[in-house]
Amino acid sequence: MKKFAAKTARAIPVILLADTSGSMSVDGKIDALNNALRDMVKTFANEGRLKAEIQLAVITFGGDRAEVHLPLTAAHKIENVSDLPATGRTPMGGAFDLVTTLVEDREQIPSRAYKPVLILVSDGHPTDRWEEAFNRLCSSERASKATRMAMAIGNDADTSLLQDFINDLETPVFQAHEARDIIRFFRAVSMSVTARSQSTTPNQPVLPVYDDVPDDDVLDLDF
Repeated sequence: MKKFAAKTARAIPVILLADTSGSMSVDGKIDALNNALRDMVKTFANEGRLKAEIQLAVITFGGDRAEVHLPLTAAHKIENVSDLPATGRTPMGGAFDLVTTLVEDREQIPSRAYKPVLILVSDGHPTDRWEEAFNRLCSSERASKATRMAMAIGNDADTSLLQDFINDLETPVFQAHEARDIIRFFRAVSMSVTARSQSTTPNQPVLPVYDDVPDDDVLDLDF
């Protein structure tokens, strides 16, 4: 009977590391981020699952610590993602620790899964001791092979750290100067991931092309 059993789709894990510090509460940043996240979940949930199943996790870093806001879940099973809050400082190092632990957990991300996609979004600088955690992430066997993307929101983000987060195959840090840019970034990333899920080689990265994102219903707000 085993040879007649239907094969389950291999997972493409997508893990968002989202800055939810107090500075994200101004100028519509956190609202745009929440709208973009809901849009991403809807896009992923509507994808077919014959070749690959998109899974999503959300790790936030704001206030006193980083935490898992949404455990890794198949996108089509996500009924609701509660709004991300915005408060306190920027404990980015804690987020690096959490994502490294998740990526290296072979029960949550089994060996048959495709390479994860890690997305770092921030409008500021880390306020904790992030260096060791960042080095562990970059030297991690599986995280070092993941597709990594980053978006700097506003003019105060640590773009040099975000650029270091990105691995060599990726595009430069995306610069979000207004709320509509946050939406555009998330839609470009969603298009990239869904293209991978439909590909005959889902382990090959598909780089996001931001110019391909339509402006029809993107928010037009300045920071």
